[in-house]
Amino acid sequence: MNQLLDINIAAPAAPEASLLLIYTGGTIGMAYNRRGEMVPMEFSSMLRLMPELHQFNVRLTVHSLAHPIDSSNIAPSDWLTLVGLIEQSYEAYDGFVILHGTDTMAYSASAMSFLLENLTKPVIFTGAQLPVGKVRTDARKNLLTALEFAAARDPHTGRARVPEVCIFFHNVLLRGNRAKKVESGHFNAFKSENYPPLARAGIDLEYNEGAIRTIVPPGPTLFHRQFDDRVSILKMFPGINERVVRASLEVPDLRGCVLETYGSGNAPTAPWFTQALRDAIDRGLHIMNVSQCDEGRVQQGRYETSAHLRDLGVIGGDDITTEAAITKMMYVLGHPLTPAETAAGLTRDLRGEISLG
Repeated sequence: MNQLLDINIAAPAAPEASLLLIYTGGTIGMAYNRRGEMVPMEFSSMLRLMPELHQFNVRLTVHSLAHPIDSSNIAPSDWLTLVGLIEQSYEAYDGFVILHGTDTMAYSASAMSFLLENLTKPVIFTGAQLPVGKVRTDARKNLLTALEFAAARDPHTGRARVPEVCIFFHNVLLRGNRAKKVESGHFNAFKSENYPPLARAGIDLEYNEGAIRTIVPPGPTLFHRQFDDRVSILKMFPGINERVVRASLEVPDLRGCVLETYGSGNAPTAPWFTQALRDAIDRGLHIMNVSQCDEGRVQQGRYETSAHLRDLGVIGGDDITTEAAITKMMYVLGHPLTPAETAAGLTRDLRGEISLG
């Protein structure tokens, strides 16, 4: 069963904030067994390794999943579990921190940004490249600062400073659906090439107010559970052939495909390739064009090698990341929409995941 711990780390005075920390698994909460392999540890053991927590004047509740998940095994059903946990606790807490493995953190943060609409409170993902018990671990700094960001409120309005789904890692707070994991051997694991950080953690927490998303006027917070995982990713490479393309596009019951193209959205112009895309679109498949480049944007029609995609009805993904594109597609396809409404939903900026224009 899930483990729920109410940690009294607040000073005797009234706590400044009430936070829910959700532990899903990942390197941050692992320890080495006798064979030198990393395995999950009880969260209570992790807390004993972080006496710094007692310096915070916050009320901290820890919800630990019964079976910690290696992030390579994360599935859409796990995202829906997180949505449920946040919904049932939303009124009781000022902010939420989710401990998560780094490998798929950008996918999970992107998915949660779509599933949580009109957020008024921060939902911050963090983790570590080294377990909390290691001498040079980055776990302590990442977790402690994520908690600080989650508790931060505007002194004038009393509202949360960053009411978004974010990733905090190695001194930067990034919009969750703009982040990508770019490092496995260094502590600066995440970057957001097409959107500036929302905040930086130096001696002080420095906020980039112009980058933080606000809802005006704010509507009610909605907790969505509509998700359709009948999607795929098809990456272009020199030498890709018709059998590979058709095998990817003709998967039974497939509804959407993210097409990872070259540069600003370019792809082969061979007749067989164009025909394979035309056949898929005629069957009702929604195809979104996303660049393989970390920086820049898709501009269908800038070159002849992308104009044919536009003419076929392939949806331009602008500067969206692959992680955000595939989870956005799952989210949009989960709603009962007409083909035209689905295409419009995929094109529209829903949660700050693309920069239109």
